[in-house]
Amino acid sequence: MDLDLHIHSTASDGFLSPAEVVEAAIDARLDVIALTDHDTVAGVPPAIEAAAGRSLEVVAALEVSTTLGDQEFHILGYFVDPFDERLLAHTAEASRRRKSRMEGMLGRLREQGIDLSFEAVARRASEDGSLGRPHLAHAMVEAGYVESAPKAFELYIGNEHPAYLPTRLLEPEEAIRMIRSAGGVSVWAHPPVDRLPELLPLLVKAGLEGLEVYRPRMSSGRMVRLEEAARRAGLLVSGGSDWHGPEHGRLGEFRVKSPEVAGLLSAGGL
Repeated sequence: MDLDLHIHSTASDGFLSPAEVVEAAIDARLDVIALTDHDTVAGVPPAIEAAAGRSLEVVAALEVSTTLGDQEFHILGYFVDPFDERLLAHTAEASRRRKSRMEGMLGRLREQGIDLSFEAVARRASEDGSLGRPHLAHAMVEAGYVESAPKAFELYIGNEHPAYLPTRLLEPEEAIRMIRSAGGVSVWAHPPVDRLPELLPLLVKAGLEGLEVYRPRMSSGRMVRLEEAARRAGLLVSGGSDWHGPEHGRLGEFRVKSPEVAGLLSAGGL
C-alpha cells in the first residue's frame, strides 16, 4: 500500500477542502491518507464521507500544537474518535487562541511597517477553519508586502523572527493524554533531531507512542538517526508529506510504503 500520513485541508491551513484532498489522493493512487489538520478534527467526517466506497482509506487524525518553554512542538494523533468530547472542546479553545495569536502577530508586523487587517487574513481561511501562518503569508502576498508565501516566512513570520508568536495551547504531555483518551496513537511530528536526547525520554514517559521519521527532503543521515531513536525507545514510526496544497507540489509525489509503517497501521487496526 502507498500512504501519506500527514496532510492538511481547509479545516486548518491547507488550501483544498477535505473532499478535494480525497479526490487529489485518489488521483495520486494513494491507498491510505491521514487528515492531520492543526488542532481540529472538523475535516475528518467530510473526508471519510467523500472516500466512502472508493479506493481510499482515510485515517481520522489531527496535529496538536504544544509548547514547552518558549518552543513549539507538534504531536500527531492517529486513529482518534473525531466525535470525542475532549477533542471537540480542544478544537473550540484552539480556534479562540489562534485568533488571539493572529491579532498579536499582526500587531508585531505593524511595528515593522506591515499593516494588515485581521479580516484580510481571516478571509483566506474557511469559515470554520483553524487560522494559521499560511493564511497570514498569503494575505501578505495579496497586499504586495512579499512576492511569495515562503518569502513571508523567510523574512517576517518564521519561528526565528520578531513577529512570530507560538500557539500556546497544551504542553506535550497534555496533548499525548488527550490523544490517548480519544482512542488515538500519539506520534511526535517532525521531531528536531538535536533535541531528541533531551526531550524524547520525557515524552516517552508521558506516553508518546511514535516518531514521524519519513518526510520529504530529509537527509538519509537524519532519517537513520530518527529510525535508531525510535527503535531504541520501542516506538512506532510514521511518515508523510505535510502537504498543504498544490503550491507544495502534487499530492503523492512523496509517499510511504506500508512495510515502513506496519507497526502504526497494526496499532490502528489496518
